[in-house]
Amino acid sequence: MDLSSKSKLSRLIGCQLTSLTYICLALVTMVLFLRAVLLNSFSGYGVIEWNNLDLILSHSLLLNSHDEGIRRDKYLEVPQIVWGLNNQKIAFARACLTARMLNRTLLMPSLSASLFYKEIDRLQPISFDKVFQFDKFNSLCKGFVQLGRYSDLKNQTGIYDLQKGSGRKWTVERDMEHLKQSSRGHVDEHEVIRIVGKNPFLWHDHWPVEDYARVFECLVLVDEISKEADKVVSKIRQIGKKHRSKTEMIQIDFDANTESSSTAIAPYIAVHMRVEIDWMIHCKKLEQRSGVNQICSSKQEIIERVGNIVSSESPTVVYLAVADSLLNDSSILSGWKKGLLPFEKKKLGVDGIYKKHPYLIQSAIDYEVCSRADIFVGNSFSTFSSLVVLERTQKMKRMGITRSCDIDVRWPSYAYNIIGESNGPQKWMTNMSDSTLQAISYGSNAITC
Repeated sequence: MDLSSKSKLSRLIGCQLTSLTYICLALVTMVLFLRAVLLNSFSGYGVIEWNNLDLILSHSLLLNSHDEGIRRDKYLEVPQIVWGLNNQKIAFARACLTARMLNRTLLMPSLSASLFYKEIDRLQPISFDKVFQFDKFNSLCKGFVQLGRYSDLKNQTGIYDLQKGSGRKWTVERDMEHLKQSSRGHVDEHEVIRIVGKNPFLWHDHWPVEDYARVFECLVLVDEISKEADKVVSKIRQIGKKHRSKTEMIQIDFDANTESSSTAIAPYIAVHMRVEIDWMIHCKKLEQRSGVNQICSSKQEIIERVGNIVSSESPTVVYLAVADSLLNDSSILSGWKKGLLPFEKKKLGVDGIYKKHPYLIQSAIDYEVCSRADIFVGNSFSTFSSLVVLERTQKMKRMGITRSCDIDVRWPSYAYNIIGESNGPQKWMTNMSDSTLQAISYGSNAITC
């Protein structure tokens, strides 16, 4: 081969290599671009899992993934939200997630300050923004769900009344198809879709636990209520600190290197004690229907199991979150293990804080006291306990903790209705991978550590 032929061949190979290089670079660039788009679109509460090279997205993000966020010119209106605090929080979150699926802003609903299960006409409505911070909610949940005010309406189109189905024939699948149909066509043209019928707590549940947790994280109490909770927690810690100081004063050998109780924050345990008569009747019936015998717990069982959590004899306040009907029952304050100091709101001297507020606000204060506790113990079949543990689990998840069985964690929780190690209560973390909230609302299968 002469020199000229070698030169032509060299140029040809060089061109091919250059073309291949450009192609490779282009492919790499495309892959990186697509990866960035996917991670940006599905970050947060949309879960990305790899299984046989298939990308599996969370149910809610498959239904709605809008780069521009939730529409602010289309609204969803729901019936007044009723019943207990945590039933109302679940109902509110369910309404938010339904609005999200329809790509609509949820019109700020009315909550219920009073508690009447059957006498609907006696329910005392209270505006959402009298309990939770409206602007804070929209800030924390921006792009996920959105709240709007009735003053935002332009009233350019009529309101479309969407009747929620009921009865056995109205299945989960049928309900979902009904919602999908309402998200398009002439129905979607209306500025407001108003859902009529039963309250949102009774709607079919289509949303994963993580989506509920996302909404709950955005619920921040207004300052007035939060400060009331601060007073209760401060009183609990002051009493704990006082008793610990007394113990230190009588110790002969005091380690100078140990942090003094004068500067340390006294920890406390919160126990959501469900032993009132109406609960015991309800849980006994639930045990009979379900065939599960780990729902009800007596006062003595709760006291014994809580006592097996803490091995130290350093005085520790145990705050008992109980129904008002038990405030005059002295038996709940006796029989506790040495070093555990039981207090309910009356003995604590803070019952006046609660009495000046309606039922809903009282529950919100107790919820805050329990959620802030160093150790929380509740009943896994109680909605109140379940949501407290969900919030605490979410905090641990943010710290990278997914299990608490074999390690000491910052916000440990226990279920006293299920026996754990050393005859103590079972450690409890919410299973955040559940596909619906039902499993964690009423079930021992919610227990995981």
